[in-house]
Amino acid sequence: MSDIETLKQENRIFNPPAEFVKNATISGMEAYKAMCAEAERDYEGFWARHARENLEWHKPFTKTLDESNAPFYKWFEDGQLNVSYNCLDRNLKNGNADRTAIIFEADDGKVANVTYAQLHERVCRFANGLKSLGIKKGDRVIVYMPMSVEGVVAMQACARIGATHSVVFGGFSAKSLQERIIDAGAVAVITADEQVRGGKHLPLKAIVDEALGMGGCEVIKNVIVYQRTNANVGMVAGRDLKMQDVLANQSATCEPEWVDAEHPLFILYTSGSTGKPKGVQHSSGGYLLWAMLTMKWTFDIKPTDIFWCTADIGWVTGHTYIAYGPLAVGATQVVFEGVPTYPNAGRFWDMIQKHKTTIFYTAPTAIRSLIKAADADANVHPSKYDLSSLRLLGTVGEPINPEAWMWYYRNIGRENCPIVDTFWQTETGGHMITPLPGATPMVPGSCTLPLPGIMAAVVDETGNDLPNGQGGILVVKRPWPSMIRTIWGDPERFKKSYFPEEFGGKLYLAGDGSVRNKDTGNFTITGRIDDVLNVSGHRMGTMEIESALVANQIVAEAAVVGKPDETTGESICAFVVLKRARPTGDEAKQIAKELRDWVAKEIGPIAKPKEIRFGDNLPKTRSGKIMRRLLRVLAKGEEITQDVSTLENPAILEQLKQAQ
Repeated sequence: MSDIETLKQENRIFNPPAEFVKNATISGMEAYKAMCAEAERDYEGFWARHARENLEWHKPFTKTLDESNAPFYKWFEDGQLNVSYNCLDRNLKNGNADRTAIIFEADDGKVANVTYAQLHERVCRFANGLKSLGIKKGDRVIVYMPMSVEGVVAMQACARIGATHSVVFGGFSAKSLQERIIDAGAVAVITADEQVRGGKHLPLKAIVDEALGMGGCEVIKNVIVYQRTNANVGMVAGRDLKMQDVLANQSATCEPEWVDAEHPLFILYTSGSTGKPKGVQHSSGGYLLWAMLTMKWTFDIKPTDIFWCTADIGWVTGHTYIAYGPLAVGATQVVFEGVPTYPNAGRFWDMIQKHKTTIFYTAPTAIRSLIKAADADANVHPSKYDLSSLRLLGTVGEPINPEAWMWYYRNIGRENCPIVDTFWQTETGGHMITPLPGATPMVPGSCTLPLPGIMAAVVDETGNDLPNGQGGILVVKRPWPSMIRTIWGDPERFKKSYFPEEFGGKLYLAGDGSVRNKDTGNFTITGRIDDVLNVSGHRMGTMEIESALVANQIVAEAAVVGKPDETTGESICAFVVLKRARPTGDEAKQIAKELRDWVAKEIGPIAKPKEIRFGDNLPKTRSGKIMRRLLRVLAKGEEITQDVSTLENPAILEQLKQAQ
């Protein structure tokens, strides 16, 4: 495997506003460099200091890092704490009891505010309810819930009693749910009768019943049902309970279960894995520490902020930056039940205006969809809304292409807001490489520099460092507190997947390609390693070609995959959504030619897609993630045999079979 070529360089640089720098938690590049130097000088001391300053320990730790059984690293292992206590009780003690913790906006626009005192009481009542059912420390509980305050309460209640939760995204099928129940060995499921999204009622309890009916889930003792819509759902006597009945007569106080720092807080199954589900296991102490530090460093969180992460609690972003991080730092946050396009595509901007949101964190896919909507309908263009409350923007989920970055910067941030383009993964627990809003000069499409204490590098296939400007494989050289501890029940798979022997078993393999800028050392993610295209011996990352396509003014979104080619080894197949109606016939052929020529001009002839396919949309999960695995199957002309029940729009697959 040769190095990944990078054919296009982004030269636009945007410095953070001087006023932002002046008031930032990490103010200026010198402050950033000093923190990095501290971590280099005394790695364990750096992390120990932050753990003592940020977390409340029931029993202080004396050992910071245990590397004796690498790669099964342990952090703060002889210390004891409780995650829920750190998120809730300390906010009752430090004067935040009456502060709004959550501003919840339902799909239909109804708003409910929950203070820290109220959230604490709800979590305690539910924790006591779980204990009354015999659920205890070390048990696993599946959470299959809509975006709701109750979903956050369920996660916090599990943490409070030392039960390990595994949240399954509400868009997953019965089969996916069944596999996760079996793999986790869960004793209970917390769910709802239905979820409400985009004006539609979608079943959850019925899917749980289907999953449990498939067999292998006999270990489940109880199903607790939150009545979101009061739909008429089947209830199995002796197993199923309404949440209100579980809460009835429960005490408003619940002593937290003190657990070791390494106690498993949650298992989260990574989406898109084939075969047996891959349960990423996270710790309690190290995970919460990094959730807090990244809230302070990346989001520069202040007591006056209204923070809004648009993710779902079914994904790691919703764990770290909804259920845990914001609460641990005493923030006020918006939690949203619905979708960005209902009742119209101005919903996000309307909510920012209404709630005076100051920090907005969303996915590039959502941004690109809203660019298309704003071009099609002036009434939902961001310029129609008062977004002046915003001071910081963020992106998450995949690299953001430079043109979408520029639109976001100009139209949402009005050129006043830094953008934190955050690179991280389910396995990392929190941000790894990202601009610091009061320090780092921003480059569209680049996640810039690693956070202090994160030793990221770009290496070749043997693990040797590559010079800046040469693309290769992204790795992390030292363990960090919030990293994955193992794959649940499969330690060998953990080692093979993340600490492969070809890298000496010591480097964390992110699975992404990256390149560092020759001058600044900034990182740019070039796509997943398995999404690297090999065309006539040239190795190119898919992200670069996608960014070139989206830079064309008529393109709203693009996804690029490779397909086998007799002549070139692999050819490029692009799936494109235009900002106008999907073209057909001769018009489609003409636009496809124009886009090929455009890519040739932007990157070079080698990067021209051999095939371009047009669709009204791309196949996405309900969280907005593009299902590139399905696109690879379509490109090869094979039949789709995978489960497509998680897709928001399965009908789109038929459209994308036609090549131009």
